[in-house]
Amino acid sequence: MTEKRKDSKKRILKEGEHQRPNGTYEYKWRDRRGKRHSVYAKTLVELREKELDVLRDVLDGIREDKKDLTINDLYHRWEQLKRGLKDNTFQNYRYMYTQFVEPDFGNSRVVDLKRTDVRAFYNCLADERHLKTSTIDSVHTVLHQVLELAVEDDYIRYNPSDNALKELKKAHCNDSEKRRALTLAEQQLFEDFLKQPGEYNRWYPIFIVMLWTGLRVGEVTGLRWCDIDLENGTIDINHTLVFYSKGEKVGCTFAINTPKTEAGKRIVPMLPKVKEAFLQEKQLQEDFGIKCSATVDGYTDFIFVNRFGGVQHQGTLNKALRRIIRDCNYEVFDKHTGSNEPVLLPRFSNHSLRHTFTTRMCEAGVNIKAMQDILGHADAETTMDIYAEATHDLKRTEMINFADYFISVKADQSVAL
Repeated sequence: MTEKRKDSKKRILKEGEHQRPNGTYEYKWRDRRGKRHSVYAKTLVELREKELDVLRDVLDGIREDKKDLTINDLYHRWEQLKRGLKDNTFQNYRYMYTQFVEPDFGNSRVVDLKRTDVRAFYNCLADERHLKTSTIDSVHTVLHQVLELAVEDDYIRYNPSDNALKELKKAHCNDSEKRRALTLAEQQLFEDFLKQPGEYNRWYPIFIVMLWTGLRVGEVTGLRWCDIDLENGTIDINHTLVFYSKGEKVGCTFAINTPKTEAGKRIVPMLPKVKEAFLQEKQLQEDFGIKCSATVDGYTDFIFVNRFGGVQHQGTLNKALRRIIRDCNYEVFDKHTGSNEPVLLPRFSNHSLRHTFTTRMCEAGVNIKAMQDILGHADAETTMDIYAEATHDLKRTEMINFADYFISVKADQSVAL
């Protein structure tokens, strides 16, 4: 019978265990491909703890070549394998990763990564780099996919980024401004300001269309004259115009995409005010001799173009809104004479106009299913969230009016006595 091997302290060594000449310990094993691997430890107790980790990895199918794999290594593999994304979406993922993950956090070894590491990384982006939660959300989208690849390829047991963004949003809930719709008074002020003659009147058609259709900005800027039926009063939403970066060498470019979801393909009824806005845009272009000169992925004859005939994009429209808000409020201050607080325009963006349209539909009691179809929401929950918020504000306003009514009634009775 073969005598069992022992260490210098006469302890029996298991198969694969060895004591090295310098007194340290080594455990050797072969993986399922037959390749040899080793782990080392100063003591036998420490070595056997590492053996248990090796055994768990073997049973769970975790790969042995995980030790030096970094997040960046995984990202480059993900970049080669990822398919099925629209080009602007993919380029946005690449930008988010290379800008915020790759320089530092991306060098972390995957095998060492813990949930707390991801949480700390997101907190660093928020607290030290002062990124908005929406930006960190975009970073998380690509990082989670990259780490999920590590789970699928058996490098780690679980995705350490699971729930990390949800925790960040809860922790930083007070840091983000809640997007709100314009009130009726603010909306009226905005429309009246654009309607009057002056430098901002040229923006009236496009913002009125956005305000009274609820279309996304890419859907509006991508509209062609053939997409609208002025006689029957309908708008055919069948594509969207995007403006995005293709990288430093190529720069930014326009592209035509299909709507985000199948629900995005829809026919939107055209209200009389919207029809008038389209006709005004047509007249303005005729008066100033403006014609569409842009062709994007074979699409041309766009409705809303700049003075050079090029298509509009979100950045230009948001800059215009900031100037409109500023000058509109200055005009209100100049004209205001009473002691009461004047109605002013809050800071808002293109998407706020979509939110405003939805809120007006809620206030008017439009059927929720009809709202979902008009807005192109694939998920009814999105419509319900806006509906719940809008009706909450409406109920509060109605209760204030209710209280004011009884105050006025009581005052009338006092006068009568």
